[in-house]
Amino acid sequence: MARVPAAVLNARSILNVLRKPPRALARQYGRRRSHPSVELVHQPHPWTRALGLVTVVLLGAWLGLLIVGNVRVPVGPMNTTMTLRPSLSGGTKINVSPLGALQLDSHHAPVRLDVNVDQLDPERSQALVDHPERLSGLQDEVATDVEHGTLDLAVRSVVAVVSGATALGLAVYRRPRRALAAGGLALTLLAACGGTAYATWNPESVLEPKFSGLLSSAPSLVGNARSIVTEFDVYQKELARLVTNVTKLYDVTSTLPAYQPDPTTIRVLHVSDIHLNPASWKIIASLVEQYKVNVIVDSGDTMDHGTAAENGFLDPIPDLGAPYVWVRGNHDSLTTQRYMEGLKRVHVLDNGKAETIAGLRFAGMGDPQFTPDRSTNPGADESQEAAGDRLAAALREQRAAGTPVDLAIAHEPSAAREVDGEVPMILSGHLHHQEMEVMKKGTRLRVEGSTGGSGLRAVEGKYPDPIEASILYMDRDTRRLQAWDEIKLGGLGLTTAEVSRHLPEDNQPGATPSPTGSPTGTP
Repeated sequence: MARVPAAVLNARSILNVLRKPPRALARQYGRRRSHPSVELVHQPHPWTRALGLVTVVLLGAWLGLLIVGNVRVPVGPMNTTMTLRPSLSGGTKINVSPLGALQLDSHHAPVRLDVNVDQLDPERSQALVDHPERLSGLQDEVATDVEHGTLDLAVRSVVAVVSGATALGLAVYRRPRRALAAGGLALTLLAACGGTAYATWNPESVLEPKFSGLLSSAPSLVGNARSIVTEFDVYQKELARLVTNVTKLYDVTSTLPAYQPDPTTIRVLHVSDIHLNPASWKIIASLVEQYKVNVIVDSGDTMDHGTAAENGFLDPIPDLGAPYVWVRGNHDSLTTQRYMEGLKRVHVLDNGKAETIAGLRFAGMGDPQFTPDRSTNPGADESQEAAGDRLAAALREQRAAGTPVDLAIAHEPSAAREVDGEVPMILSGHLHHQEMEVMKKGTRLRVEGSTGGSGLRAVEGKYPDPIEASILYMDRDTRRLQAWDEIKLGGLGLTTAEVSRHLPEDNQPGATPSPTGSPTGTP
């Protein structure tokens, strides 16, 4: 037998392999062809995986911010809470409860900065009252507090976003690598949001603030926006003065004269001369809630021209939170009166009509004059006196019938003076400033200021009219005045707020109460 060289045998083996693949390779190849979709089930489209990861990251970041992404920061005498929130429009929102909110278009990014003014700290406020010299450094203190709070918020937000996205990624994917990828993506997105906010930062947004709530009626609370930029030194002093006023207001409320209304005391909110100021409704609703008012008395001039087109202005009245007693003023027409009569919870009093509301008996007389242009009709004084005489006659009839009236209402004080001696107290308005007087025969006359700040007339004089209202505390048993609070808010361009407590002489310590069958004594 001839020998075949080894090289030839090796060459033949290689050729056989090339001609005929091994069975194992054939079997594996056959399985792949017979089941071509096995691996496709476990390989979703890359875009689907990316979308799922982004969804997990956004949801986790939002949950993180919601749970731990806020800081409590003392700013001067106030306690505040700063928070970052997802938002489509960005910007900054400052909540000043219960006054409302202030929004600034400060930046355009998918995050918004929320600043909540929680409360005035009594200890730090009292320290400012006791040591006014500390006001000189108040601006630097506030700036430092805000800077520290913003830095703390940035660090906490990074931790909250990354932790939230990582935790949710681990819960969904159950793979540490995927969870870390979610956290890294969250950090990248937050950095991108911060970069966008920085790139779009608009420091002049303070020139065009947007107000809501009670702040919408007094944007001057934060000063004229343009003067803040051009006269910042002046603004700093005014800001310190505003803080001082609010601090003193807080201090005064804890040292009011010695009268503590008990739960049975009837609280009457007296308003007047709103003159179509829509902000008045928000102020009244807030006072009703804060003082737990039982009944609202409006002594007229709610409108300005008394036209039917103005009637829609009255629609918020049923939702103010208390019954509304109303008499017609010289700017309110009979059209206005008929519309008021159709509103729920509104009690229109005219021609001496009397009603018992919230435990008190009221009677009122509408103004005999209709002068929306502020003209004076011939015989105006005589018509007011005649209206007062008719009201006095109605009061005598009520007393003779065994249903004496506790509070009478007439718009003009000249008409109200005609009922002296016939009722313990009568409420009026018209003069746009507050007065309290006990007339010769013992009837107390209360003249309310303008709860609308005189409406559009606020800009006619050198100094704008303040927004004024009063809370009357009436004893439920004797139905006599026990005390009253005068509330005064700065009008257009002013930044003041005052609340003062007053006691009638017969309700002061050591005084002898007046007989229940006669009007109250001297103030």
